Amino acid sequence: MTNGTKGDGSYEDHVDRLRRQWALELPDLDTEPMAILGRAFRLSNLVRPSIEATFAGFGLDRGEFDVIATLRRSGPPYRLTPTEMYSALMISSGGLTHRLDRLEKAGLIRREKSPRDGRSVLVALSEAGAALAEKAFRTDMASESSFLQALDGKEREALAVLLRKLIAGIENEQAQGEDENGG
Repeated sequence: MTNGTKGDGSYEDHVDRLRRQWALELPDLDTEPMAILGRAFRLSNLVRPSIEATFAGFGLDRGEFDVIATLRRSGPPYRLTPTEMYSALMISSGGLTHRLDRLEKAGLIRREKSPRDGRSVLVALSEAGAALAEKAFRTDMASESSFLQALDGKEREALAVLLRKLIAGIENEQAQGEDENGG
């Protein structure tokens, strides 16, 4: 159907069309993973421009927002070590340093000597950084909420439960693999 619905009244999306094409080309191949993982990838690609535009409206890119948001949600006194930061953000220490340099120049964070170890540095969120993180996050959540309007509350809850189960299973499997490989 061209109006986005299938003959049974359900909706057809981009992934349905891709799976249908593959079924014609490789009829022996089960494309069920695309039904879930392909849709997760497609969903991410569809919402990313809006999320990035939200943060750009606050003078931030997504990586910069991630840094100040990580500090803000860490709770008072809104300070973390660089190691805690790049572990939470899952980026390299070099990538973090570049972001910290930009945020420090903008007055959103400070680098402070650790009171416990003068050789160590802590990354502290400034008052301006805390205010910006909160305002940007509130705006982002309002924007992202609008994407969920096609689902009612029970559907959103069910989807969240299933996605949590899927992600936890993948994370556990990867952690076991890292343990087995000495990582």
